[in-house]
Amino acid sequence: MTSLTTDVRRSSSAHTSRGSRARRDATTRLAAMATLWLGLLLVTYWWVTGGGVQDLGGWDSGLLSTGRLTGLVASVLLLAQVLLMARVPVLEHAFGQDRLAHVHRLVGFTSFNLMLAHVVLIVWGYAGGTIPRVLSETWRMTTHDPGMLLAVAGTLCLVMVVVTSIRAARSRLRYESWHLLHLYAYLGAGLALPHQLWTGQELLASTASTVFWWSAWAASALAVVVFRVVLPLQRSLTHRVHVAAVVPEGPGVVSVHLTGRALDRLHAEAGQFFVWRFLQGSGRTRGNPYSLSAAPTNDTLRITVKDLGDDSGRLRTLAPGTRVMFEGPYGRLGDRARTRDKVAFIGAGVGITPLRALAEGLDYRPGDAVLLQRYRDEPLMSAELQDLARSRGLELLWLPGRRRSPDSWLGAHAGHADDQTSLTFWVPDIDQRDVYVCGPAVWTDEVLRTLAAAGVPPEQVHLETFSW
Repeated sequence: MTSLTTDVRRSSSAHTSRGSRARRDATTRLAAMATLWLGLLLVTYWWVTGGGVQDLGGWDSGLLSTGRLTGLVASVLLLAQVLLMARVPVLEHAFGQDRLAHVHRLVGFTSFNLMLAHVVLIVWGYAGGTIPRVLSETWRMTTHDPGMLLAVAGTLCLVMVVVTSIRAARSRLRYESWHLLHLYAYLGAGLALPHQLWTGQELLASTASTVFWWSAWAASALAVVVFRVVLPLQRSLTHRVHVAAVVPEGPGVVSVHLTGRALDRLHAEAGQFFVWRFLQGSGRTRGNPYSLSAAPTNDTLRITVKDLGDDSGRLRTLAPGTRVMFEGPYGRLGDRARTRDKVAFIGAGVGITPLRALAEGLDYRPGDAVLLQRYRDEPLMSAELQDLARSRGLELLWLPGRRRSPDSWLGAHAGHADDQTSLTFWVPDIDQRDVYVCGPAVWTDEVLRTLAAAGVPPEQVHLETFSW
């Protein structure tokens, strides 16, 4: 009876905590989107009151006026793009990396397209609306107008970032190379500022607009410096994380055990990830995102990594004592996103590692958590998962073999039953659980389709894909 009462109280407390945290996160998301829309409305309002609509009456003046509007909107979206990926903790907690990356990508491409429209319309307008004069006017503006050379350099930086962000180009780049190139977005944004200061009439049109633009630029720059540079450096120096051991887990897979000082002050949770820089060899300047594969403790962290042909391969050669610089913790793949008492974990390959951490770190009663592991030859971390099954009451379901078809995430073990039928047979109440998913992107897409078909609401499905 005492045990039952304790479970009820614990469940009630968990529900209250989840509800409060969910409301805070929802409020943050609403405030962030409202702030963005308010910024867009403000610059549009100032464009209108500055005669933007009246200028549409003439051909060349209309081109210039439309060019100014597209430039203003592009600038707001560019600053929003910088803030979205500045690792601001309150935004990280509320959105999670996957949603932030999705919004960042949408805002980024929209801003870039509007920036190109701004360039074309402004040059065309100053050329008197005649195409033959466009090239000569482009040269004149670039060489004579203040800040234009810097703006051209900034535009080229942004072009490089956008081109390398297209899916076909990204697939040909190593993560480390793409990440380095992507940092040029900050340089591109910075180089655009002098042009806006010296030639942007809307910036100084009123005290309010001047305060708005200076505040927006300052806030964006400060966020990048504080959360991408100062905070990671301060945490790395304070916690002095270093490699304790490197342990093989399977073919091409190793666990890196890390230790440090007062790691509980990081407030890391099972399922989250860090960006790691191991200060050994040529890869010391390159950061890679790896999830925790065990619940963090006061003085230990652990990641488990598969050799995928990039910097991940060198982790097996790390020497004990190697110092580590890190950024994080990041991500929402954890208790913060949870909405239900019961949970299901669905993972494949090395994607099982953050799920193993969640199976250890989340609070649940025996029988309320089930883990489905899809693997080709041997399950990863099977001994540890079986220990969790004995100690925590975690239910395990092994899904061996190759995928039976490109549009299925299951293997031949499922027989002739379709994916939805198989899943609901194994986990009949799947629609009443939070479902954590981690694995290869194509495989994960099939799992998500099956979950949707099985009636699992989107807010109960949680995943982190390290979109880049």
